[in-house]
Amino acid sequence: MSSYSSDIYTEPRADVITLNNLGPLRHMAGVWSGTRGLDTKPKAEGPKKQIFEEHYELQPIDPQTNGPQLYYGLRYHTHVTKPEQTKTYHDQVGYWLWEPATNTVIQSLAIPRGQIAMAVGHATADATSFELVSNRNTTTYGICSNPFLEDAFRTDSYRIKVTINPDGTWSYETDTALMIQGQAEPFHHTDHNTLHKIAEPTPNPLARG
Repeated sequence: MSSYSSDIYTEPRADVITLNNLGPLRHMAGVWSGTRGLDTKPKAEGPKKQIFEEHYELQPIDPQTNGPQLYYGLRYHTHVTKPEQTKTYHDQVGYWLWEPATNTVIQSLAIPRGQIAMAVGHATADATSFELVSNRNTTTYGICSNPFLEDAFRTDSYRIKVTINPDGTWSYETDTALMIQGQAEPFHHTDHNTLHKIAEPTPNPLARG
């Protein structure tokens, strides 16, 4: 807390227009589609590669404060299917957050298989590439799983790299290190995709007001 005021209650003045204050996340705001994602996942017979399609929505939220701490952010939902199928392959919700005072980027995530995580990294406000990391067994920026996953497919780390491309698209690469029951070495569950904008973001409630 040394980078913050000793007054832990007083909130800073915030700009109500979140879209003007998202730092490196500004280029990700909106609704996106990706049709050539690739997932490498563990199966009993060995690693399996799967092409997937993705609908990714990121909408600005009002500024958020913890006393002197100030975040601007995007609420997101990504929904993934296999080509020509409607059954959900992956579903994930959370927030992308930017703290201008410390140049910190955070991604929180929750998936409906009983797992949550928070990853953190640092970037300049005009960065076009940044990387976030989350590790197990920490109470800050950590990973929490249900008992079955913790025993059978323990997640030790999660890493995501985001790249803003010159053509207006953005790409991500993720690497989730799993310790799978009965295996001596970690399995690297990877995903990557490039997303194309299909709709502009909706301004946050305060900005609309």
